[in-house]
Amino acid sequence: MLKRLSRNIPNLHLALMLALTFSTGVVDAVGYLGLDRVFTGNMTGNVVILGMALAGADGLPVIGPVIALLSFMLGAVIAGRVLRPIKEGWTHRSTTLLTVVAVIMVGLAIALLVYGGTPPQPQEYIVTTFLAIAMGIQAGTARHIGVKDVTTVVVTSTITGFAADSRLAGGKGQPWFRRAAAIILIAAGAGVGALLLRLGLGWGVSLSALITVIVAVLGHIGAKHSRVPDATAVKTTN
Repeated sequence: MLKRLSRNIPNLHLALMLALTFSTGVVDAVGYLGLDRVFTGNMTGNVVILGMALAGADGLPVIGPVIALLSFMLGAVIAGRVLRPIKEGWTHRSTTLLTVVAVIMVGLAIALLVYGGTPPQPQEYIVTTFLAIAMGIQAGTARHIGVKDVTTVVVTSTITGFAADSRLAGGKGQPWFRRAAAIILIAAGAGVGALLLRLGLGWGVSLSALITVIVAVLGHIGAKHSRVPDATAVKTTN
């Protein structure tokens, strides 16, 4: 297995980022359906909800989307700060950041399973905060790993590329598999997350935690056995 991983690192990274894309769909279903219509991964959705709410639309939250936006940005800042000195790709710092995401998710899953239901406010905001921080760290880490067309948290640009580069648009070829897979998997994750909510808020978070743990472990193994340059190597500039 280790030999196969070391020979197919690009495919491994693609598979791992697609797995995190599915996980994001699960988490966003939990946030939107279980945490008062708040996205913790898809920040575009929060911006739109916040804009409509501030315009006076009935029944839309304001505090939750603001908390999610700021927390996601904090998570992305953390990832950017940690990964800034390092060349793109998977290093031990990528593993560390995704491990932090997994720890946050596991902790939230345990708390939600023990509680057994949707926590009241302000505890609900605490869940939103940590989920969004985790998604921000994940997104920042995925951005640095640099798998084309797979950001793990949003598929708008992927859908644009899928359509703009299609034969209908005069295109002659595109990485259709990864683009189609990202779109399908985030939708499938949302569907699974909605179904798991019938069992309780903690089950969807538990699934996402498990996926993140597996991704962190496999990514670390792949990086280790492909002899990735040392994580302390500083980017060179021309």
